[in-house]
Amino acid sequence: MGRIEWYLEYEIEINRPGLLGDISSLLGMLSINIVTINGVENGKRGMLLLAQNEEQITRLQLILQTMDTIRVTKLRKSKLRDRLAVRHGKYIHRDADDRKTVRFVRDELGLLVDFMAELYKQEGHKLIGIRGMPRVGKTESVVAASVCANKKWLFVSSTLIKQTIRNQLIEGEYSVDNIFIIDGIVSKQKANEKHWQLIREIMQLPAIKVVEHPDIFVQSTEYSINDFDYIIELRSDEDEEITYDVVEKLQLNQGNGFSMFD
Repeated sequence: MGRIEWYLEYEIEINRPGLLGDISSLLGMLSINIVTINGVENGKRGMLLLAQNEEQITRLQLILQTMDTIRVTKLRKSKLRDRLAVRHGKYIHRDADDRKTVRFVRDELGLLVDFMAELYKQEGHKLIGIRGMPRVGKTESVVAASVCANKKWLFVSSTLIKQTIRNQLIEGEYSVDNIFIIDGIVSKQKANEKHWQLIREIMQLPAIKVVEHPDIFVQSTEYSINDFDYIIELRSDEDEEITYDVVEKLQLNQGNGFSMFD
């Protein structure tokens, strides 16, 4: 039986010299290995641990409950958000009403790219939407995550460098290992029936699809927001409102192919 990764998070109640050493010694006596340790949000400390069996973790939990110097806030098998929290020192934030919506601000682009890269590495179909106002870094983050995950990305529709509207793919581009990137605004405003047929074919592939402006995309397709596995919201700051009032009136510049939306 292989070792299992666990996540331990605690708050320091009484800060004294040698506290971390005591906890490390305790883990060593229980034959539990520390993989990574870092401070996380609100003064908490997070650890990724490797244990041979759950009995070790049960014993650890019982001992930690007797310590008055710390208060354990989480002790569980590690999740993606736990690993990212330890790696970056902060949690990704989910919408309180819709748990599949995760929120980032521009200062957290490194965390966002890492999060998407981890999603890209997972096998099978995944439909990801990304919302955000102009020039906030949506497309750049999608591409950077593809590089981190060692995946090839394909623009089905985009305005990153020039206006892109694909009506067909060549044989090798249908690989399920590729990341397919669709801009909902461009597809809605500029595409023809061949483009939509291509999108329908891509949507049937067991691959990763990333749709920028998903709310606009679903207006022109049989898909709904409920079909998305994740909705990522990227803002310049926490108070920025993502509004599509401007989008509805936007006419893409046919002369140079550029849009005010990245």
